Amino acid sequence: MKTLFYKLFIEHWPRKLVALILAVITWLVVNQTLTATRNISTIPVRVINIPPGKTIEGMQSNGRLAKKITLTLVGNKTILDELTPYDLEVVLDASDKPDEWIATISKKNLVSLNPEIDVSKGISRVYHPNFVVRMTKLVSEQIPIIITQPVGEAPRGYQFLDVWPYRLSLSVSGPEEVIKRLKLKEQRITFNLNDINKTQLDALANNANASRSDVVSYFVPEQWKQINIPILSDTPIEIDDPRAKALRIDFVRCNLLAIEKPIPVVLFFPEKTLAALNPDTVSIAVGDVIKQAYGVKLIQMPLYANGVDRLFLETVENMMQIVIIVSSKAERSLLEWSIEFINPRQLEDQYVSALMSDVSDDEVRLLQPAMREEYLRNRFRSYMNRFQLFKNDDTKLDLAIFLKENLVEVHETSTISPK
Repeated sequence: MKTLFYKLFIEHWPRKLVALILAVITWLVVNQTLTATRNISTIPVRVINIPPGKTIEGMQSNGRLAKKITLTLVGNKTILDELTPYDLEVVLDASDKPDEWIATISKKNLVSLNPEIDVSKGISRVYHPNFVVRMTKLVSEQIPIIITQPVGEAPRGYQFLDVWPYRLSLSVSGPEEVIKRLKLKEQRITFNLNDINKTQLDALANNANASRSDVVSYFVPEQWKQINIPILSDTPIEIDDPRAKALRIDFVRCNLLAIEKPIPVVLFFPEKTLAALNPDTVSIAVGDVIKQAYGVKLIQMPLYANGVDRLFLETVENMMQIVIIVSSKAERSLLEWSIEFINPRQLEDQYVSALMSDVSDDEVRLLQPAMREEYLRNRFRSYMNRFQLFKNDDTKLDLAIFLKENLVEVHETSTISPK
């Protein structure tokens, strides 16, 4: 055994060591000079020295094109095996080029993004499909942005009221054709109410002035004031409209507010049924729900409002009525009804005037007068559109209204016995 070990490793060891060193050197030389061919896809392309007033469609904010390219590379096998699309970038020079030109890509156009890889030495030839570069006029414009109705649910104890402002604009620069398309189609932003928690609104409500105790304005964080437009930028674009500083989501507390004044009830007769159904032939019956006072039919049960503020209710409670639409039994078994506000424009002016003079409301006072008035008018109209009547148990008023002979009978749905 010792003899075998001696013969293999000890005997003539200088010659064996030299042979081993020569073998390693030979392997290294052959490995470094071995040539291979490899296709690498999705390589980014950057264009430099674009003439002033020009750009390229799909140009990102970082100077790269949205379109990527596939290259066939010939070179050192070891380096090619290590390459990934993240290690390379093609750089094209647009100096003295016409508006449309076919790019020729050689190894001089390859830039290594990996400091450990030297592509100038490791790559000998580059093959690629035709790559056409089209330059176009660079324009700057304002494009419209719409703030849509939010998704998600308002925190417990609050109701979503409105978003304001509804419309913003964004200053953008890019290819003329792209900007024209963007101007024709509004960009949209939709917020998610689930991203707002009750603790945040409670803190805002506690800091609110007494005059605004029912309304809580959540000012949209700066990181939300961004929009994705992939054809212009690979990163979100910040909205630069000055009005974006006032961008808010309004909530109203879920409080039952008693309506102190009785609500009149009137009949509406569509023109097509006037021959048979009209004020001379049909009237409202007095009963458990309806009473008559001074020749006027009134709802005699206690009613409440929810989802509005106290000032709104004080403004409108003397100027609203319930309207019943009279139709034949053949057309409809139950008559429809709705809330109607009398002289809504005057009511709106009255509401806005009261709040415009409220100098204690710092957040609204800081708005320009025109913006402040627009904001308050939008709030009032939102209240009118959402207004509903409630009972003292916080359930919505549900009326079952029938036409029997020449009388319109009004009942609470809960009091109607099933047939």
